[in-house]
Amino acid sequence: MKKLILFFFSFISLNAFAQPQEANLLGTWNDPDIPAASFYDHPYNEVWGLAVNDNEIAIMGSTLGTHFINVTDPNNPVEITDAFVAGAAQGTNIIHRDFHDFGGYLYAVCDESSSSTLQIIDISDLPNSTNVVYDSNEFIGRSHNIFIDSAAARIYACGVRRPGVSGFINLQVIDISDPVNPIVLNEYNSIPYVHDIYVENNIAYANCGNNGFFTVDFTDATSPNILGSMTTYEQQGYNHSGWLDRDGEHYYMADETWNTDLKVVDVSDFDDMSVTTTFNAEQTLTTIPHNLIVRCDLLYVSYYYDGVQIFDISDPTAPVRTHFYDTSTRPNTNSYEGAWGVYPFLPSGNILVSDMQNGLFVLEAISEHICEGPVSTNTPTNFYNNIITFPQPASDFIQIELQITTNQDDTNFELIDLTGKSVQVFASQNLMEGKNEITFDLNSSIANGIYFLRISSEQGSQSHKVVIGK
Repeated sequence: MKKLILFFFSFISLNAFAQPQEANLLGTWNDPDIPAASFYDHPYNEVWGLAVNDNEIAIMGSTLGTHFINVTDPNNPVEITDAFVAGAAQGTNIIHRDFHDFGGYLYAVCDESSSSTLQIIDISDLPNSTNVVYDSNEFIGRSHNIFIDSAAARIYACGVRRPGVSGFINLQVIDISDPVNPIVLNEYNSIPYVHDIYVENNIAYANCGNNGFFTVDFTDATSPNILGSMTTYEQQGYNHSGWLDRDGEHYYMADETWNTDLKVVDVSDFDDMSVTTTFNAEQTLTTIPHNLIVRCDLLYVSYYYDGVQIFDISDPTAPVRTHFYDTSTRPNTNSYEGAWGVYPFLPSGNILVSDMQNGLFVLEAISEHICEGPVSTNTPTNFYNNIITFPQPASDFIQIELQITTNQDDTNFELIDLTGKSVQVFASQNLMEGKNEITFDLNSSIANGIYFLRISSEQGSQSHKVVIGK
C-alpha cells in the first residue's frame, strides 16, 4: 500500500535579511585516501542528492567513482561503504563525473577515458547498499553532463563520445521510460557542442560553450526544431551552465570565464532572447562561477574559489545576494579549484556543496521554499476536505485527504517535483459541496519521493506537500 502524506508548514521571508549572511555549516565529509586528479589537484567533482527510504543521501563523484554519504544526520555525514560504485574509469586522469536520478535509479557518467560508461544504479535499498544494473558504453562512453527530463522520461547527454564514433555527438537524447533499458532517440548535431543543458516541457536550453546559447524543441525527439539562439551577448565567455526559473521566462546562466558575471536571460520570446541583467558574488579577487540551480525564488551557485553563493530572485531581473559559504582554502587564481557543485533539493532544505579539494559540505536550509507551499495569497480558506486517490500499477494506492465545503467548478490538479517542474497534469474536475472522491492514474515512471499537488480553480490555488511511497 503506497501512501501520500500531507504536510503544512510556515515560511520565512528572505527579504528580511538586509545584508548577505554566512550560511550555517552543519557537517562535512572528506576521505583523505582518495587520490587527487593530476589536472587541478582535486579528488572530488559533482554532487547530487537523494531522498530514499526516509533518509537523505549525498552523492559525490571522485577520481574513484560514486560515493553515497548519509546526511540524514547532517551534523555527522557518513559514507555508506557498501553503496560505493567504482567508476568504469578510475585514476588521477578523472576530472568530471555527473549524476541525475529517475524512477528509483541513479544515472552516472564520466568525461574521461576510453573505458568510461553509462552506469545505471539501483538505489532502492539505500541507505544500505546499491546495485549496478547497467554498465555499458553502447550508447554513452564519455559524456560531460547529463540532464533528465523526468516528465518525458528522457536523458539529454552532452558532449558524448563512444567507441566506433569519431568526434563528439553534440547532444544525445535517450528514452528511459523503461529505466534500465535506455533507447537512443536522437544523436543531434544541428547545434554546436553542448556543454550542459536544462530541459523542461521538451524545450532544451543548451549551453554551448564559446558558441553561446540555443533553445530547441524536442517534443518530437526524432525531428527537433531550433527555436532560437543567442551567439553574442554582454560579458560573453564560455557558456557553461544554466537553469530556468519557475515562471519559465528567465534563464540564469553562468559563463565559466574568470571575472565575468552571471546573466539573467529573457527567454519569453525565443526569437528575441537577450541578457537583461548581470550580477556576481561581489568579490574583488579573481572569481569564476561554475554550476547553478534554481529552487523557487532562490538561485544557488557553486562559485569555485568563492564557495557557494545564494541569491534571492523573487524579482528575476534584480537578484540579491542573501547568503554565502566559502568552502575553498585555495588562493584565488586563474585556475579551477574550490566549489564544483551545489544541490538544494533535499526535503530538509539542507544544501549540499562539493568542494574539489575539501569534499562534501552540508549547509543548513535557509528557506522553506514558498513556491512549494500555497501559491496564491487569495487562496480560499474553505478549499479543503476531499479524498484524492492515485492508483499505481498493480494494486498499490496512495491517498490524500483535503476538505471542501463549497462548489469548485473546473478545478485543476497537477503534480510537481521539488524543482517546481510539472511531472503530471491530471484531468480537471468539478468538485461538489461536501466530500468528493476522485481517482486519477499516476504515471508509472514517477518515483517514490516528495512532490507537491497543486490544486487550482478560479477561486485561487494551493500546493500541498506530499510524500509518495512512504
